[in-house]
Amino acid sequence: MLIPARLLAQIVAHARRDHPDECCGFVATLDGRAVAVHEATNAARSPYRFEIDGQELYDTTTAIEDAAHDIGAIYHSHTRSEPYPSQTDVNFAANWPGLEWLIVGTGGAEAVVRSYRIDDGRINEVEVVVEDA
Repeated sequence: MLIPARLLAQIVAHARRDHPDECCGFVATLDGRAVAVHEATNAARSPYRFEIDGQELYDTTTAIEDAAHDIGAIYHSHTRSEPYPSQTDVNFAANWPGLEWLIVGTGGAEAVVRSYRIDDGRINEVEVVVEDA
C-alpha cells in the first residue's frame, strides 16, 4: 500500500493518543493508494486487544464503500509488544481476507509501523511505502 505521510501521521497520532490502550481503525484505499483514515473506538478499552462495536463497524465500512473506496487495511497498535501480529490478530484476520494489517508499536520512544497480509493463518510482511506531501 502506498500511504501519504499525512495519513500515516494521523494513524500514529491516534495510537499515541489512545496509549496505553490499543487504537484501531481502517485505511480506505483507491487503486492501492491510501486516501482516508477512519479512526474507530476501541470498545474493549484494553492495552492487550481491540474490538470495534458492531454499529460503528457497519457505519464505517458503509461510508468507505459509499465513497467508492476499498477497505485496504485495518490498523491497530501494540502498546507493549513489537508491531507483529499476535495470535488474536491472526484469528481476527480470518474474517477479513486480502486486507493489510497495519500495526503501530507504541512501546518505545519512537513509534514503529509495520504492515502484514494474513491469509489462512500465514503472516507475510509487506512494505509500507510512504508518499511525501
